[in-house]
Amino acid sequence: MKHIKFLSIVLAVFALASCSDITDVVPQSGTMLSTQVQETYALAPQRAAAPFAGMFTDIGRAAKLYSTPDDWEFLMILFCNDLEGADALIPDSNYNWFSVCGELSSRNANYRNPAIRYRAPYNMIASVNTFLDGFGEEVTDPNSINMIAQARALRAWSYMLLANGFQFSYRVAADKPCVPIVTQETTDFTNNPRATVKEVYDLVISDLDYAVSQLEGASRTSKMYIDGNVAHGLRARAYLEMGEWQKAYDDAQKAAAGYTPASRAEVSVPAFYDINEHNWIWGYDMITDIAMNYRYATTSSWLRSFSAWGYSPACQCYTCINKLLYDKIPSSDIRKQWWVDTNLESTLLDGLKWPGFDDVAHANDGGDAKLPYIPYTNVKFGCFSVGTTSNDEDMPLMRVEEMILIQAECKAQMGDNAGAISILENFVKNYRDPNYSATASDRSLLDEIWFQRRVELWGEGFYVNDMKRFNKPLVRFHDSNGNISAAFRFNLPADDPWLLMRFPQGELNTNFGIVDNTGGHQPVTDENPSLRDGVTD
Repeated sequence: MKHIKFLSIVLAVFALASCSDITDVVPQSGTMLSTQVQETYALAPQRAAAPFAGMFTDIGRAAKLYSTPDDWEFLMILFCNDLEGADALIPDSNYNWFSVCGELSSRNANYRNPAIRYRAPYNMIASVNTFLDGFGEEVTDPNSINMIAQARALRAWSYMLLANGFQFSYRVAADKPCVPIVTQETTDFTNNPRATVKEVYDLVISDLDYAVSQLEGASRTSKMYIDGNVAHGLRARAYLEMGEWQKAYDDAQKAAAGYTPASRAEVSVPAFYDINEHNWIWGYDMITDIAMNYRYATTSSWLRSFSAWGYSPACQCYTCINKLLYDKIPSSDIRKQWWVDTNLESTLLDGLKWPGFDDVAHANDGGDAKLPYIPYTNVKFGCFSVGTTSNDEDMPLMRVEEMILIQAECKAQMGDNAGAISILENFVKNYRDPNYSATASDRSLLDEIWFQRRVELWGEGFYVNDMKRFNKPLVRFHDSNGNISAAFRFNLPADDPWLLMRFPQGELNTNFGIVDNTGGHQPVTDENPSLRDGVTD
């Protein structure tokens, strides 16, 4: 049973993990001093395993900061990164806790949503820094070195997520202010100005270089943890952002080694819910006890359409695909079935029944647990059982398909169009659409690669970062005939300063070195109707 799979680890985490959470990147009451941690690890090195496991659990811990349905740590950040984009949407209703993402009012310094998205990564960074401090100067124990390498990889990932929100992409904004850097050496938390994007990525690469060197060939007990493949994958993402195409290509190849994409048959049913799916390189293993702490604050409550304990099915807050993108997917592509059509039909639903009903899509118990699907509802993300109330579905954090698409992008960026096309066609024709041709559309090759990323990685948290990396405008609508709510129906230029997050008021009140992002305005309905992105034109 999933609820006991990591029970011993979870109990140890609750008993032993240090209180390293920070609200404003300032040590709080109860935080262990580094000298105390060092003494603890020196007396009992095995004690390091508890806070180490706790860092990974915190990636998707439900209701940790605010005990609200929109509070689920890093998995919530990834969800928001798609809802602030063009391809994923939730209807505008009183039950939509993520309307701030749809309307981009998430730039308000006093809102809970952006505060979570700032605090969660910095809490992780603080946990990593405290953990690293506990080992002192000289470390020779292989198990300790392995944990240190994984912790530094988590820190790098945290900084990449922050950089994505607070500044434009590396290639256009390397010298622009990004976010404050906090490491074990940081002492002045009240005057810690924003480092540049380049300085942040220098730290990211330093951490990932260490992780790659120490984790090569290392084993792991679960794909929830980081091994050499994951470290290479994270560095591939970083190098992709930096425009280091050959390095990104090489790392993506190494990350993908030993993994194969999910077959067409395997994605012809609702999937993407079990960390043991063979195409996952890294994932979050949702422990039942963690999910049950507050089941509404989970990915299953919001992104999945098969849970009987969630806002998505009970309130018709279904996460849907934008019609603009859906209409571009060929009917021969199995991924077209990852969303229901206007008749609420998808072949992925064949043979499935909602408890007490014959038809999943139209099942309606009045809203106690299930209301009918709406057009373009996603059925990509399945559950362990239809109508589950546990919400303990896992979430992919890195798949081999992403690494393949990174390789294609790098080839195209280096001018090897034939190599990029070969990679694209080998993947899509063999695993998704047997009729696929990379040159059949009017898109440029890079736009074709972005299209494939937008379809394949939909709902997994990549949109905003990809949009910035490709230096593309945010295009949610062409006219009023789409399926996006009026309050969320607008477009923004690629360089619009409103695309940048604002710092939470609590951070501004305590870190006087920060100069906040400014400029732009909250978009209004039907703004910038003539913008196009090269994919959904």
